[in-house]
Amino acid sequence: MHALSSQPAVRTASAAPSPAGDGVARVNVLGVGVSALNLPTAVRSILTAARSGRKGYVCVCGAHGVIECQDDPALRDIHNAAFLVTPDGMPLVWALHHAGHAAAGRVYGPDLMRAVITAGQSGKIRHFLYGATEATLERLVAGLAAFAPDAIIAGRYAPPFRPLTADEEAEIAARIDAARADIVWVGLSTPKQERWMAKMRPHLAAPLLIGVGAAFDFHAGNKVQAPRWMQSSGLEWAFRMASEPRRLARRYAHVVPRYIYLSTLQRLGARDHPLEG
Repeated sequence: MHALSSQPAVRTASAAPSPAGDGVARVNVLGVGVSALNLPTAVRSILTAARSGRKGYVCVCGAHGVIECQDDPALRDIHNAAFLVTPDGMPLVWALHHAGHAAAGRVYGPDLMRAVITAGQSGKIRHFLYGATEATLERLVAGLAAFAPDAIIAGRYAPPFRPLTADEEAEIAARIDAARADIVWVGLSTPKQERWMAKMRPHLAAPLLIGVGAAFDFHAGNKVQAPRWMQSSGLEWAFRMASEPRRLARRYAHVVPRYIYLSTLQRLGARDHPLEG
């Protein structure tokens, strides 16, 4: 879920420094600590961490991810232990603005991937792609080369559509480490990619893991992105649902009203959502 059609006001807890991400303040959005940043500051934090070898993972989070966390405390804890939780959808950006972070902006997964890979060319940052299918990964590599010809794609892996065995997890960890990756891009969709990052984080030498979901399909040319005006006005959800009604209609029917309802309760002080994890 990337955006909603209206702007709900959200009463957030006082912003506090992130426990993980470069001292970036976080704002409580329904119990999820969302990093108060924009695309340039997110890119800067990520590249600084990658170059210094600081380990962590990044959750690119929209309203869909926040709602998933309402029913899954373990998933909420995964988000709150992340190096960064970037505001992928406009509802989260509006929540950050309401909390006083006027400079906060949308950190959209495809934009973040493009910006980090482009900026990382000068520093020889090494990237590993994990997710999707082999055919999509081939198209993705070609798509990335179109805007970042000097980027180092050190490896890629298309996992099976089932849980990995312990041996397979050890094998993929060894493969990523052998590639000497600085950043592992994970395209598994929410919440699968967040769980994978949290589980694999202790077993990987790569400084950063970043879950970007559909960014793989967008940069591979499998899917068309919504026009920028729809993204910035909070209407991307309508574009995506029209593009994939069978897959997304049920999700949005669940996420949109629930997010608005819970946000209203938080704003009115009728329900607390403490930050934990």
